[in-house]
Amino acid sequence: MKIGLFFLSLLITLNLNSQSLPEVEITQSWLNKIEAMVKGEKRLAPNKKKNLLIFSLHTGYNHWTIPHTEEAIKIIALKTGDFNVDVTKDVGVFEKKNLSKYDVIVLNNNCSDRERRDMFWDVIKENELLDEKEVLDKAKKLEKNLLKYIKRGNGLVVLHGGIVMQNNSSDFSDMVGGSFDFHPLQQEIRVKLFDTEHPLVASFGGKGFTHYDEPYFFKNAYFNYNFRPLLYMNLDQIKMTRDRPKDNIKFISWIKRYGRGRVFYSSPSHNAQSMDNPRLVNFLLNGLYYVAGELNCDDSPILVNKLTD
Repeated sequence: MKIGLFFLSLLITLNLNSQSLPEVEITQSWLNKIEAMVKGEKRLAPNKKKNLLIFSLHTGYNHWTIPHTEEAIKIIALKTGDFNVDVTKDVGVFEKKNLSKYDVIVLNNNCSDRERRDMFWDVIKENELLDEKEVLDKAKKLEKNLLKYIKRGNGLVVLHGGIVMQNNSSDFSDMVGGSFDFHPLQQEIRVKLFDTEHPLVASFGGKGFTHYDEPYFFKNAYFNYNFRPLLYMNLDQIKMTRDRPKDNIKFISWIKRYGRGRVFYSSPSHNAQSMDNPRLVNFLLNGLYYVAGELNCDDSPILVNKLTD
């Protein structure tokens, strides 16, 4: 009997540890709480406001927090008065004439289907009567439009699963700084600051924080380290069942240049509960200002041989 109770308790514990955080209702109270956290002040003249687009489509895994992240970014951007904000799930926004309306694109947890890991292909294949070559050509064209849009001097924010949008594309991986590989179960992550003096992480006051999330692991362009790290975690503190990678430091947020454009990636932004941390909320605001060209800071790539813990 005691052995049976022990294993029952163990199974319950394992099950609880593998669960996502409980879903949060989007209420006016929740929205007001986010707005009260935003500390940014207006920096731009009214005629210099930036046009920002939040793209929230998923064709693969559905993060339940997509609506929450969307609302949070809207609030963060609008509170300062420096941004106009549109929201869409229409891939047609990546046509050249539509992209030209915006200064910043936010990719909000845009997980693509596992079959190809190509969101443009997913949508075109599903909704248009085209042969295979036509689908591939049109999907590639939309991806190239996005790449050129950023390279020519615009801004890109990629939040958590947004890195999966074109996950098998080497060009997309090069632009955003990596591709998604896998993640262990959600758990507490001790997030550390790579450079406590960097202006983009100023909201953290020089200190790391504990965060409950999926610890993302990356591949492809990630190992070029062609970015400036902002946040990282130590893998020896991560609970996982797969073989541990040899690199103990895993970056989970960074900034980088792509041509004349700027890119900001933040894996911490997944759960609605992430937005309970005002330091993280204002970190995301700093990311918006960086990609909009309104926060000048060191975004030079790191030197791999200087990676230490």
